[in-house]
Amino acid sequence: MRRRGVKNLSTRIVSHPEVLIQNPTDYKGKWKSLFKNDNPIYLEIGMGKGDFILELARRNPNINYIGLEKFPSVIVVAMDKLVLSKLPNVILVCFDASNLTEIFEDSEIDKIYLNFSDPWPKARHAKRRLTSKTFLNTYEQILKKGAHIEFKTDNRGLFEYSLISLNENNWEFLNLTLDLHTDYNTEEIAKTEYEKRFIALGQPIYFIETKKKEK
Repeated sequence: MRRRGVKNLSTRIVSHPEVLIQNPTDYKGKWKSLFKNDNPIYLEIGMGKGDFILELARRNPNINYIGLEKFPSVIVVAMDKLVLSKLPNVILVCFDASNLTEIFEDSEIDKIYLNFSDPWPKARHAKRRLTSKTFLNTYEQILKKGAHIEFKTDNRGLFEYSLISLNENNWEFLNLTLDLHTDYNTEEIAKTEYEKRFIALGQPIYFIETKKKEK
């Protein structure tokens, strides 16, 4: 969710080009050159304030992470956290997920995370949901063959929609739960800012792990 009235936003958004990439289209097919290694690249779409991706990066130094968020007012918060953490395996991109193929080459990404995406509850907005057919086709294009998507939401409507959309578009369910933090050890799960609040409220988190079915 965007934040309003962020002080000095235009200055802050360009203050750390080493972690918040200003020209992402220039790196299509070349992201590993920024990380200076050949490790796999995991992408979080709609990364919010960065808690999830930074925690994963701390735990997995041999994986490269790209956090994508379209709202500058939100991503600058994650940028500040990343600068302080000095994690070398995270890069941030302020970009709209509708245009992923402009910044990623075919088969360039090894895994995608979709965490607490906007549910777009009105039927006329269904195509904007990050698990709609259009987005799933894009993910298939930029993901390596057999790569996984992990999806978390607190919204039952979006969860049910996503189950139907994934099934209709030939994605295979590898893992599925209606209450992630009851069915699994919550201490082992990297969490978003929203997720931490929902856990405190006792609200269930819906989870899907999926991959495209083999043709």
